[in-house]
Amino acid sequence: MARLNRHEKLGHNRYHSVSRKLRNEGKSSDEFEAMLSVLPMEDVIALRLELAARLSNGKLHGIFLWKKLGDLIKEAVLKAALSITSTKKDAHRLLGMSERNFKKIITKYETNAFFEESNK
Repeated sequence: MARLNRHEKLGHNRYHSVSRKLRNEGKSSDEFEAMLSVLPMEDVIALRLELAARLSNGKLHGIFLWKKLGDLIKEAVLKAALSITSTKKDAHRLLGMSERNFKKIITKYETNAFFEESNK
């Protein structure tokens, strides 16, 4: 087992990884992540929306995309913060929010359930 620097923390978040979860579900791979990593975020979102429209024959009615955009981005950033930090304390500091607000956001977006499914 690797030794930890005395300043490193092993928190609950060390088990959180969006990449690992998607790989376990067969939705990601090394090759896919390599291609994805070179695309700007705007292109990834635009491509994902284009593919969704293509699958539904261009009919994305009733989604209210512009209205939901803020929540989509916040949920993605929250999952990323939990994946790249060792503890929830580090995650809420990274996001620049209080611990109280962070707990509310975790509950709102059900991120604990998202990561717990991948750890089973």
